[in-house]
Amino acid sequence: MNIFDRFICEFDAGLRTLFAPAYAERPLPVDVAQHAVLPEPETTTSESTMKPMPDMLAREESIRLMRVNHAGEVSAQALYQGQALVAKTLETRAVLEHAAREERDHLAWCESRLNELGGTTSRLNPLFYAGSFALGVASGVLGDKWSMGFLVETERQVEAHLSDHLGRLPEDDHKSRRILETMREDEIHHGQTGMEHGAATLPRPIQSVMKVVSKLMTRSAYWV
Repeated sequence: MNIFDRFICEFDAGLRTLFAPAYAERPLPVDVAQHAVLPEPETTTSESTMKPMPDMLAREESIRLMRVNHAGEVSAQALYQGQALVAKTLETRAVLEHAAREERDHLAWCESRLNELGGTTSRLNPLFYAGSFALGVASGVLGDKWSMGFLVETERQVEAHLSDHLGRLPEDDHKSRRILETMREDEIHHGQTGMEHGAATLPRPIQSVMKVVSKLMTRSAYWV
């Protein structure tokens, strides 16, 4: 398959990421015993001033955090698709495509949880996708070791971001917590795989820029 054909395939993948329901190859990582969490707020008059408000606030916080994580998975899809498009070797492309498949599971899990909570995905997702795809192509053009370097640094920052969210989730939201824990395990493995495939250490200024961009994305997706 030539570069033009691969571009068409990646363009199609982008449209499906942004506008089609996401489907996971792996089952949702949630224990059956923990299935019922964050119940709908009570609506009786006698309790309307006590129970509903904490439940509503907890649900809204879970929605916002899972929306951020969904936006992050949209960005991950774009990054790895952009890198795979211009990868120099079949081995590097295979690593990126495998990571993208697992990230697609994450995307579907976050989307499913958002739907259950009654939330919506970020309206900024097309912007996040375009920027991440461009970054993926740029890093891939530099060479496979730099492409792997961006993968490792991205996964390192995502791991820290997921750990932060696990500390911020409402205590009763066991379902979202299990999803994020499984995602974090996958991100750690992706980073280790990148190191095993010759990842270059990114210069400090690039790492800092990536952190700033990541913060802008997460803060905007939290609200929009």
